[in-house]
Amino acid sequence: MLVRGLYTAKERRVSDRIERVMVVTAHPDDSEFGAGGTVAKLVKEGREVTYVIVTNGNKGSSDRTMTPERLAKIREEEQRNAARTLGVARAEFLGYPDCEVEDTRTLRRDVTRQIRKWKPDLLIAQNPRRTYNLGGSHRDHRIAAGVALDCVYPLARDHMAFPELLPEYEPHKVRQVYLMQWENPQLVVDIGDFMDLKLKALACHASQFADFAAVERRVRERSAELGKPKGYAYAETFDQIVIQR
Repeated sequence: MLVRGLYTAKERRVSDRIERVMVVTAHPDDSEFGAGGTVAKLVKEGREVTYVIVTNGNKGSSDRTMTPERLAKIREEEQRNAARTLGVARAEFLGYPDCEVEDTRTLRRDVTRQIRKWKPDLLIAQNPRRTYNLGGSHRDHRIAAGVALDCVYPLARDHMAFPELLPEYEPHKVRQVYLMQWENPQLVVDIGDFMDLKLKALACHASQFADFAAVERRVRERSAELGKPKGYAYAETFDQIVIQR
């Protein structure tokens, strides 16, 4: 599938069986920033992509006239527009308050429900570790990513985890996980053909940008830097977990 030269023969066999993808992120716009080009590429390859957005993004504004209630509605609509731009099949919103994400049983159950419902072969998430990138170190990002990993293994897999989800949501085994990673990544995805689409999707999040031209410059510069070691014009990068069956 993606960057096949980086895979072993066994990993390629696993990759070839990916039909459904789930992207779990903390906020509206996180998916586009971290994996928008990869999502567009997966959709082009015929994969079905589902977004799961943990928070409602209701604190992401410097506008003193804005209210959390209004902002949550705006950001949900922006995220739906961005998802449509990339060809994402659906966006699910868990509705947790922005900047208040905690690793609770309720959140783990909610993410587990989504995994069992949509049955992804590949799950893409943010990074559960603090990084040198300030945005990547957002507490909501780290907690949402850690919860997603815990749900992949073992909670979505094991029938005795969250018995209240049965029989409607049967256990499911995810095949691979990509974690957004900018420092010494394992996987470099060429998004040169999808950079403009990534930026078009990002532009849907108008409430977040006072100067989108400046955002575009930063995104292009970072994506070019990530692609340079592999000779790609633009790239997105990840750590990859191939789950043994």
